[in-house]
Amino acid sequence: MRKYIHLIFLITFISYAQEPAIQEEDRVMISEAFRISGLYGNELWDGWDMAPFALILVYDDYEFLINHPSPSDDFKLIGFDSILNSQVYYRNRQFSTQFLATFPAVGGVQTIVVGTSENTGKSSAEWILTILHEHFHQFQYSQPDYYSSINALDLSGGDETGMWMLNYPFPYENQNVNAVYDSCKKILACIFVNNKEPDMNLYLSYLKNRDQLKNILSEEDYKYISFQLWQEGIARYTEIKLLQMMLVDGYEFSDEVKKLRDYKSLKDHYEDYYTNEINLLNGLSLRDSKRNCFYEFGAFEGLLVDLVNPGWRKEYLTRKFFIENYYTD
Repeated sequence: MRKYIHLIFLITFISYAQEPAIQEEDRVMISEAFRISGLYGNELWDGWDMAPFALILVYDDYEFLINHPSPSDDFKLIGFDSILNSQVYYRNRQFSTQFLATFPAVGGVQTIVVGTSENTGKSSAEWILTILHEHFHQFQYSQPDYYSSINALDLSGGDETGMWMLNYPFPYENQNVNAVYDSCKKILACIFVNNKEPDMNLYLSYLKNRDQLKNILSEEDYKYISFQLWQEGIARYTEIKLLQMMLVDGYEFSDEVKKLRDYKSLKDHYEDYYTNEINLLNGLSLRDSKRNCFYEFGAFEGLLVDLVNPGWRKEYLTRKFFIENYYTD
């Protein structure tokens, strides 16, 4: 009898031990993103905490669902994770291990789908920030009028999949468009290099060049770049602002984060991150990098609006898609 009991216990133990699990360092990083979000998100964006924070973490063989209100039947419950403060589910992998995206992946809920920091080529601090970037997209997409406002732009060309947002035929190769865009980005970079505050001459010069960019583009092309700056640029802006708020507040990463293999202090990470963002703003060209340029351009334009109209974020969701509207009250 004892042999049978021992055998049953051994089989149960082996089965439990082989159940897929989220790696400890990933649990630590996701938990840190949740913590930062809870401390600073609402201060930056009113209503931030009303957006879903569902997340799928994609491994090579499995993917794990966290913080989701209604998992689909193909997910199996692992149990409650005290670090993540969430029930955790898993299923066989369906999504790319290199995903960094947000879409209604499960049950119509806007869900962050993300590969590991190794598979996405990001440091632990970058990966934490990326989760917060994607949560900002959840905040955008969860607004009741988001999709109707997007449709009103009338840029899809009949595409109902949303891929037009990535594949819109913007005149990236046009020489005149590149010249005016380059003038805009150089002035914008000059304003913020070494964290300087802008003088009025630079600011006015930027607005003049920005008007030239608007005038050289067709109405549809200008709507597209404005949409990208509003959506992706301000998501990148949100990364920068969260880091700045954390620095001012004297935020300390958790002890568990400090034990990660590539840990940097918040100050060191911010300095490296900000320098890299300035370099990307300066270095990326429309012709070569296409819509990827709009992340940094929109981010620093958001920072510029901060300087001339600090209350602009209150209008972000009600006066959509045209950042120039935020320069004045």
